[in-house]
Amino acid sequence: MTSTTTTRARPAAVLLTPGAETRIANLMAQAPEGTIGVKLSTPRRGCSGLAYSVDYVTAESPMDEKIATPGGTFYIDAASVLYLIGSTMDWREDDFTAGFVFDNPNAKGACGCGESFTV
Repeated sequence: MTSTTTTRARPAAVLLTPGAETRIANLMAQAPEGTIGVKLSTPRRGCSGLAYSVDYVTAESPMDEKIATPGGTFYIDAASVLYLIGSTMDWREDDFTAGFVFDNPNAKGACGCGESFTV
């Protein structure tokens, strides 16, 4: 009797909407030379403690989560993954603002201005 083991692909920590993927592609099209992707992190900042930060990345860290998108590679900082598991990242624009918007089930609160969150 032969036994086979099937390995199921691990889901990404963050779900990117089509709008977020398009924005990542636009950022990569305008990226400085040497850029290998775009990285999401949650630095300690603001009144609630953590903020979302999206930046260009020029070197890959083996501990970071790596998500291939049609427009380029998206990384999630290894230290931030636990705060972001199950989140959805979208890009929204209107007449007055444009930016990434996060639906994070781990966030227990946010500051009044919306710049930071707590878990």
